Amino acid sequence: MSLKVLILTNLFPSPWDPLRSPFNRQQFERLGQHHDVDVITAVDFRERFGRKRQPFRVNHVNSEQFVFFYPPVIGRSLHAACWLGSLLVQKWRRLRRVHYDCLLLSWAYPDAAAASWVARHLGIPYVVKVHGTDLNVKAEQGLIRPQIRQALRGAQAVVAVSQALADKAVALGVDPSRVHVIYNGVEPNLFTSGSLSEARSKLSLPQDERILLYVGNLKDSKGCLDLLEAFPRVLATHPDANLIFIGSGPSREPLLQRAVALGCQDRVHLLGAVEHDALGDWFRAADLLCLPSHNEGVPNVVLEAMACGTPVVATRVGGIPEVLPEHAGVLVDARDRIGLEGALVDVLGKAWDSERIAAYAGRFRWDENVERLGGILEAAAMSRAGEVKYSAS
Repeated sequence: MSLKVLILTNLFPSPWDPLRSPFNRQQFERLGQHHDVDVITAVDFRERFGRKRQPFRVNHVNSEQFVFFYPPVIGRSLHAACWLGSLLVQKWRRLRRVHYDCLLLSWAYPDAAAASWVARHLGIPYVVKVHGTDLNVKAEQGLIRPQIRQALRGAQAVVAVSQALADKAVALGVDPSRVHVIYNGVEPNLFTSGSLSEARSKLSLPQDERILLYVGNLKDSKGCLDLLEAFPRVLATHPDANLIFIGSGPSREPLLQRAVALGCQDRVHLLGAVEHDALGDWFRAADLLCLPSHNEGVPNVVLEAMACGTPVVATRVGGIPEVLPEHAGVLVDARDRIGLEGALVDVLGKAWDSERIAAYAGRFRWDENVERLGGILEAAAMSRAGEVKYSAS
Protein backbone atom coordinates (compact mmCIF):
# COMPACT_ATOMS: atom_id res chain seq x y z
CA MET A 1 0.00 0.00 0.00
CA SER A 2 1.58 3.26 -1.15
CA LEU A 3 0.60 6.39 0.75
CA LYS A 4 0.74 10.12 0.13
CA VAL A 5 2.44 11.28 3.35
CA LEU A 6 3.13 14.80 4.60
CA ILE A 7 5.80 15.27 7.26
CA LEU A 8 5.79 18.52 9.23
CA THR A 9 8.80 19.14 11.46
CA ASN A 10 11.70 21.40 12.34
CA LEU A 11 13.98 18.34 12.53
CA PHE A 12 15.12 18.01 8.94
CA PRO A 13 17.95 19.52 6.86
CA SER A 14 17.38 22.77 5.03
CA PRO A 15 19.49 25.06 2.83
CA TRP A 16 20.30 27.08 5.96
CA ASP A 17 21.19 24.03 8.09
CA PRO A 18 22.03 21.12 5.75
CA LEU A 19 23.49 18.93 8.51
CA ARG A 20 20.46 19.13 10.79
CA SER A 21 18.90 15.97 12.25
CA PRO A 22 20.57 13.24 10.15
CA PHE A 23 18.50 10.59 11.97
CA ASN A 24 15.28 12.01 10.50
CA ARG A 25 16.88 12.46 7.12
CA GLN A 26 17.89 8.81 7.02
CA GLN A 27 14.48 7.63 8.15
CA PHE A 28 12.39 9.88 5.91
CA GLU A 29 14.49 9.21 2.81
CA ARG A 30 14.01 5.48 3.34
CA LEU A 31 10.31 5.98 3.92
CA GLY A 32 10.23 7.85 0.61
CA GLN A 33 11.43 4.73 -1.18
CA HIS A 34 8.10 3.07 -0.31
CA HIS A 35 5.67 5.99 -0.19
CA ASP A 36 5.15 9.41 -1.80
CA VAL A 37 6.60 11.65 0.93
CA ASP A 38 6.58 15.45 1.19
CA VAL A 39 8.56 17.11 3.97
CA ILE A 40 7.79 20.70 4.95
CA THR A 41 10.44 21.96 7.36
CA ALA A 42 10.03 24.82 9.81
CA VAL A 43 13.10 27.07 9.65
CA ASP A 44 13.71 29.43 12.57
CA PHE A 45 13.58 33.02 11.29
CA ARG A 46 16.95 33.75 12.92
CA GLU A 47 18.56 30.98 10.87
CA ARG A 48 16.71 31.90 7.69
CA PHE A 49 17.89 35.52 7.75
CA GLY A 50 21.12 35.07 9.69
CA ARG A 51 22.80 32.28 7.70
CA LYS A 52 23.91 31.90 4.13
CA ARG A 53 22.00 29.53 1.90
CA GLN A 54 24.07 26.40 1.15
CA PRO A 55 23.84 23.64 -1.44
CA PHE A 56 21.20 21.20 -0.29
CA ARG A 57 19.82 17.96 -1.62
CA VAL A 58 17.74 15.10 -0.26
CA ASN A 59 16.76 11.85 -1.91
CA HIS A 60 13.39 10.13 -2.36
CA VAL A 61 11.34 12.93 -0.74
CA ASN A 62 9.97 16.28 -1.88
CA SER A 63 11.36 18.91 0.47
CA GLU A 64 10.38 22.53 1.04
CA GLN A 65 10.48 24.98 3.92
CA PHE A 66 8.55 27.72 5.67
CA VAL A 67 9.92 30.38 8.01
CA PHE A 68 8.85 30.07 11.65
CA PHE A 69 8.35 33.53 13.15
CA TYR A 70 7.92 33.92 16.92
CA PRO A 71 8.79 36.33 19.74
CA PRO A 72 12.25 35.28 20.99
CA VAL A 73 12.97 34.74 24.70
CA ILE A 74 9.41 35.42 25.86
CA GLY A 75 6.09 33.81 25.04
CA ARG A 76 7.24 30.19 24.67
CA SER A 77 3.72 29.01 25.44
CA LEU A 78 2.61 30.89 22.32
CA HIS A 79 5.11 29.24 20.00
CA ALA A 80 2.60 26.67 18.73
CA ALA A 81 0.24 29.46 17.70
CA CYS A 82 3.13 31.29 16.01
CA TRP A 83 4.25 28.06 14.28
CA LEU A 84 0.72 27.46 13.03
CA GLY A 85 0.28 31.04 11.85
CA SER A 86 3.62 30.94 10.01
CA LEU A 87 2.66 27.68 8.31
CA LEU A 88 -0.80 28.82 7.28
CA VAL A 89 0.32 32.16 5.86
CA GLN A 90 3.01 30.52 3.74
CA LYS A 91 1.58 27.08 2.89
CA TRP A 92 -2.19 26.99 3.46
CA ARG A 93 -3.22 26.96 -0.22
CA ARG A 94 -0.82 24.14 -0.89
CA LEU A 95 -2.05 22.14 2.10
CA ARG A 96 -5.66 22.41 0.95
CA ARG A 97 -4.81 21.54 -2.64
CA VAL A 98 -2.85 18.32 -2.02
CA HIS A 99 -4.79 15.33 -0.72
CA TYR A 100 -2.71 13.44 1.83
CA ASP A 101 -3.49 10.04 3.31
CA CYS A 102 -1.82 10.87 6.63
CA LEU A 103 0.51 13.29 8.39
CA LEU A 104 3.65 12.53 10.39
CA LEU A 105 4.47 15.25 12.92
CA SER A 106 8.03 14.91 14.17
CA TRP A 107 8.64 16.82 17.47
CA ALA A 108 5.88 17.42 19.98
CA TYR A 109 6.20 21.16 20.59
CA PRO A 110 5.58 23.43 18.89
CA ASP A 111 5.41 21.26 15.76
CA ALA A 112 2.81 18.63 16.65
CA ALA A 113 0.86 20.96 18.93
CA ALA A 114 0.43 23.30 15.96
CA ALA A 115 0.19 20.89 13.05
CA SER A 116 -2.38 18.68 14.77
CA TRP A 117 -4.83 21.55 14.21
CA VAL A 118 -4.12 21.38 10.48
CA ALA A 119 -4.71 17.63 10.48
CA ARG A 120 -8.00 17.94 12.33
CA HIS A 121 -9.20 20.83 10.15
CA LEU A 122 -8.45 18.95 6.95
CA GLY A 123 -9.74 15.64 8.31
CA ILE A 124 -6.40 13.86 7.88
CA PRO A 125 -5.25 11.27 10.43
CA TYR A 126 -1.88 12.01 11.98
CA VAL A 127 0.95 10.29 13.83
CA VAL A 128 3.28 12.09 16.25
CA LYS A 129 6.93 11.13 16.65
CA VAL A 130 8.57 12.20 19.93
CA HIS A 131 12.31 12.47 20.38
CA GLY A 132 13.46 13.54 23.85
CA THR A 133 13.50 17.14 24.99
CA ASP A 134 9.98 17.64 23.66
CA LEU A 135 8.60 15.34 26.39
CA ASN A 136 11.47 15.36 28.89
CA VAL A 137 11.59 19.16 29.22
CA LYS A 138 8.86 20.98 27.31
CA ALA A 139 6.03 18.74 28.50
CA GLU A 140 6.98 19.56 32.09
CA GLN A 141 6.20 23.26 31.55
CA GLY A 142 2.77 24.23 32.85
CA LEU A 143 1.37 26.16 29.86
CA ILE A 144 2.91 23.86 27.27
CA ARG A 145 1.99 20.49 28.77
CA PRO A 146 -1.75 20.68 27.93
CA GLN A 147 -0.93 21.63 24.33
CA ILE A 148 1.30 18.58 23.95
CA ARG A 149 -1.27 16.39 25.71
CA GLN A 150 -4.00 17.44 23.30
CA ALA A 151 -1.81 16.80 20.26
CA LEU A 152 -0.77 13.33 21.45
CA ARG A 153 -4.26 12.27 22.51
CA GLY A 154 -5.67 13.23 19.12
CA ALA A 155 -3.08 11.22 17.19
CA GLN A 156 -3.83 7.85 15.66
CA ALA A 157 -0.45 6.76 17.01
CA VAL A 158 2.55 8.08 18.90
CA VAL A 159 6.01 6.85 17.92
CA ALA A 160 8.69 7.11 20.61
CA VAL A 161 12.41 6.52 20.09
CA SER A 162 12.73 4.92 23.55
CA GLN A 163 10.61 3.13 26.12
CA ALA A 164 11.27 5.96 28.58
CA LEU A 165 9.61 8.41 26.18
CA ALA A 166 6.76 6.00 25.52
CA ASP A 167 6.07 5.88 29.26
CA LYS A 168 5.93 9.68 29.34
CA ALA A 169 3.43 9.71 26.48
CA VAL A 170 1.23 7.27 28.40
CA ALA A 171 1.55 9.46 31.50
CA LEU A 172 0.13 12.31 29.38
CA GLY A 173 -3.01 10.26 28.82
CA VAL A 174 -2.29 8.50 25.53
CA ASP A 175 -3.80 5.03 25.22
CA PRO A 176 -0.87 2.60 25.64
CA SER A 177 -2.12 0.58 22.66
CA ARG A 178 -1.42 3.60 20.42
CA VAL A 179 2.14 4.17 21.65
CA HIS A 180 4.93 2.42 19.76
CA VAL A 181 8.64 2.23 20.57
CA ILE A 182 10.83 2.26 17.47
CA TYR A 183 14.54 2.72 18.07
CA ASN A 184 16.47 4.63 15.43
CA GLY A 185 18.68 2.69 13.07
CA VAL A 186 22.33 2.78 12.03
CA GLU A 187 23.55 3.07 8.45
CA PRO A 188 25.64 -0.11 7.97
CA ASN A 189 27.55 1.26 5.00
CA LEU A 190 28.92 4.13 7.11
CA PHE A 191 29.24 2.78 10.63
CA THR A 192 31.14 -0.48 10.96
CA SER A 193 34.10 -1.61 13.04
CA GLY A 194 37.54 -1.11 11.53
CA SER A 195 41.16 -0.29 12.19
CA LEU A 196 41.81 2.49 14.68
CA SER A 197 45.24 3.02 13.15
CA GLU A 198 43.87 3.37 9.62
CA ALA A 199 41.19 5.80 10.74
CA ARG A 200 43.76 7.97 12.51
CA SER A 201 46.04 7.95 9.50
CA LYS A 202 43.15 9.05 7.30
CA LEU A 203 42.31 11.89 9.69
CA SER A 204 45.96 12.85 10.38
CA LEU A 205 45.60 12.08 14.08
CA PRO A 206 48.43 10.88 16.36
CA GLN A 207 48.73 7.10 16.56
CA ASP A 208 50.13 6.88 20.09
CA GLU A 209 47.86 9.27 22.03
CA ARG A 210 44.45 8.90 23.67
CA ILE A 211 41.44 10.43 21.94
CA LEU A 212 38.18 11.24 23.68
CA LEU A 213 35.40 12.22 21.28
CA TYR A 214 32.23 14.24 21.71
CA VAL A 215 29.75 14.48 18.82
CA GLY A 216 26.63 16.63 19.12
CA ASN A 217 25.28 20.11 19.55
CA LEU A 218 27.50 22.34 21.66
CA LYS A 219 25.00 23.41 24.27
CA ASP A 220 24.89 23.09 28.02
CA SER A 221 22.06 20.54 28.12
CA LYS A 222 24.18 18.12 26.11
CA GLY A 223 26.79 18.08 28.88
CA CYS A 224 29.69 19.32 26.75
CA LEU A 225 30.81 21.71 29.51
CA ASP A 226 30.55 18.89 32.07
CA LEU A 227 32.88 16.83 29.90
CA LEU A 228 35.42 19.64 29.70
CA GLU A 229 35.36 20.06 33.49
CA ALA A 230 36.11 16.34 33.89
CA PHE A 231 38.94 16.35 31.36
CA PRO A 232 41.78 17.62 33.64
CA ARG A 233 41.35 14.48 35.79
CA VAL A 234 41.85 12.40 32.65
CA LEU A 235 45.01 14.36 31.81
CA ALA A 236 46.36 13.68 35.30
CA THR A 237 46.24 9.95 34.51
CA HIS A 238 46.77 10.10 30.74
CA PRO A 239 48.78 13.26 29.91
CA ASP A 240 48.73 12.28 26.22
CA ALA A 241 44.93 12.50 26.03
CA ASN A 242 43.10 14.73 23.52
CA LEU A 243 39.50 15.87 23.78
CA ILE A 244 37.84 16.46 20.42
CA PHE A 245 34.47 18.18 20.07
CA ILE A 246 32.56 17.75 16.81
CA GLY A 247 29.53 19.99 16.47
CA SER A 248 28.44 23.59 16.65
CA GLY A 249 26.30 25.62 19.01
CA PRO A 250 26.15 28.37 21.62
CA SER A 251 28.64 26.72 24.01
CA ARG A 252 31.55 26.95 21.58
CA GLU A 253 33.01 30.14 23.03
CA PRO A 254 32.41 29.13 26.67
CA LEU A 255 34.24 25.86 25.93
CA LEU A 256 37.22 27.68 24.47
CA GLN A 257 37.37 30.13 27.36
CA ARG A 258 37.03 27.43 30.00
CA ALA A 259 39.72 25.28 28.36
CA VAL A 260 42.11 28.22 28.72
CA ALA A 261 41.10 28.73 32.36
CA LEU A 262 41.69 25.03 33.06
CA GLY A 263 45.07 25.13 31.32
CA CYS A 264 44.22 22.34 28.90
CA GLN A 265 43.58 24.36 25.73
CA ASP A 266 46.41 22.60 23.89
CA ARG A 267 44.64 19.28 24.38
CA VAL A 268 41.11 20.45 23.52
CA HIS A 269 40.07 20.68 19.86
CA LEU A 270 36.78 22.11 18.56
CA LEU A 271 36.35 21.00 14.97
CA GLY A 272 32.89 22.38 14.22
CA ALA A 273 30.24 20.41 12.38
CA VAL A 274 31.25 17.41 10.28
CA GLU A 275 29.25 15.77 7.49
CA HIS A 276 27.35 12.76 8.77
CA ASP A 277 28.92 10.56 6.10
CA ALA A 278 32.38 11.35 7.53
CA LEU A 279 31.67 10.52 11.17
CA GLY A 280 32.51 6.82 10.89
CA ASP A 281 36.25 7.44 10.72
CA TRP A 282 36.06 9.71 13.76
CA PHE A 283 34.29 7.04 15.79
CA ARG A 284 36.80 4.39 14.71
CA ALA A 285 39.72 6.70 15.53
CA ALA A 286 38.52 7.42 19.08
CA ASP A 287 39.30 5.50 22.24
CA LEU A 288 35.83 6.40 23.49
CA LEU A 289 32.80 8.52 22.76
CA CYS A 290 31.41 10.60 25.61
CA LEU A 291 27.92 12.11 25.62
CA PRO A 292 27.06 13.34 29.14
CA SER A 293 23.63 14.81 28.27
CA HIS A 294 21.21 16.09 30.88
CA ASN A 295 18.23 14.65 28.98
CA GLU A 296 17.87 12.52 25.87
CA GLY A 297 15.70 10.21 23.82
CA VAL A 298 18.14 7.76 22.23
CA PRO A 299 20.96 9.75 20.60
CA ASN A 300 22.06 8.20 17.32
CA VAL A 301 25.72 9.03 17.94
CA VAL A 302 25.72 6.45 20.74
CA LEU A 303 24.38 3.77 18.39
CA GLU A 304 26.74 4.80 15.59
CA ALA A 305 29.81 4.82 17.84
CA MET A 306 28.97 1.33 19.09
CA ALA A 307 28.45 0.16 15.51
CA CYS A 308 32.07 1.22 14.91
CA GLY A 309 33.19 -0.83 17.93
CA THR A 310 33.87 2.23 20.09
CA PRO A 311 32.98 2.14 23.81
CA VAL A 312 30.72 4.89 25.15
CA VAL A 313 30.54 6.91 28.35
CA ALA A 314 27.09 8.44 28.68
CA THR A 315 24.60 9.60 31.25
CA ARG A 316 21.82 7.52 32.73
CA VAL A 317 19.03 9.57 31.16
CA GLY A 318 16.15 8.95 28.77
CA GLY A 319 16.54 5.88 26.62
CA ILE A 320 20.34 5.62 26.83
CA PRO A 321 20.25 2.85 29.49
CA GLU A 322 17.98 0.88 27.15
CA VAL A 323 20.64 0.69 24.42
CA LEU A 324 24.02 0.83 26.20
CA PRO A 325 24.99 -2.54 27.76
CA GLU A 326 27.86 -3.01 30.21
CA HIS A 327 30.08 -4.63 27.59
CA ALA A 328 29.83 -1.48 25.43
CA GLY A 329 30.46 1.31 27.92
CA VAL A 330 29.69 2.97 31.23
CA LEU A 331 26.70 4.96 32.49
CA VAL A 332 26.96 7.82 34.99
CA ASP A 333 24.45 10.18 36.54
CA ALA A 334 23.81 13.49 34.79
CA ARG A 335 25.81 16.44 36.15
CA ASP A 336 27.95 14.09 38.27
CA ARG A 337 31.43 15.40 37.46
CA ILE A 338 33.25 13.07 39.85
CA GLY A 339 31.42 10.07 38.46
CA LEU A 340 32.15 11.22 34.92
CA GLU A 341 35.85 11.66 35.71
CA GLY A 342 36.06 8.15 37.11
CA ALA A 343 34.19 6.62 34.18
CA LEU A 344 36.45 8.26 31.60
CA VAL A 345 39.59 7.08 33.37
CA ASP A 346 38.20 3.58 33.80
CA VAL A 347 37.19 3.21 30.16
CA LEU A 348 40.59 4.38 28.96
CA GLY A 349 42.27 1.85 31.23
CA LYS A 350 40.21 -1.14 30.13
CA ALA A 351 40.44 -3.41 27.09
CA TRP A 352 37.17 -3.49 25.13
CA ASP A 353 35.91 -6.10 22.68
CA SER A 354 35.24 -3.92 19.64
CA GLU A 355 33.74 -6.71 17.57
CA ARG A 356 31.27 -7.60 20.31
CA ILE A 357 30.25 -3.97 20.69
CA ALA A 358 29.75 -3.61 16.93
CA ALA A 359 27.79 -6.87 16.70
CA TYR A 360 25.41 -5.68 19.39
CA ALA A 361 24.82 -2.35 17.61
CA GLY A 362 23.94 -4.25 14.45
CA ARG A 363 20.51 -4.93 15.90
CA PHE A 364 19.52 -1.30 15.29
CA ARG A 365 18.50 -1.45 11.63
CA TRP A 366 16.90 1.25 9.52
CA ASP A 367 15.08 -1.22 7.27
CA GLU A 368 13.22 -2.69 10.25
CA ASN A 369 12.61 0.80 11.65
CA VAL A 370 11.07 2.09 8.41
CA GLU A 371 9.02 -1.05 7.89
CA ARG A 372 7.41 -0.58 11.30
CA LEU A 373 6.88 3.16 10.81
CA GLY A 374 5.31 2.52 7.42
CA GLY A 375 2.94 0.00 8.97
CA ILE A 376 1.86 2.53 11.60
CA LEU A 377 1.22 5.19 8.95
CA GLU A 378 -0.75 2.71 6.85
CA ALA A 379 -2.90 1.80 9.85
CA ALA A 380 -3.53 5.51 10.48
CA ALA A 381 -4.58 6.05 6.86
CA MET A 382 -6.81 2.98 6.93
CA SER A 383 -8.56 4.29 10.03
CA ARG A 384 -9.64 7.31 8.02
CA ALA A 385 -10.81 5.09 5.16
CA GLY A 386 -12.84 3.07 7.64
CA GLU A 387 -14.46 6.20 9.07
CA VAL A 388 -15.37 7.44 5.59
CA LYS A 389 -16.84 4.06 4.64
CA TYR A 390 -18.83 3.90 7.88
CA SER A 391 -20.26 7.42 7.47
CA ALA A 392 -21.19 6.70 3.84
CA SER A 393 -23.12 3.59 4.82
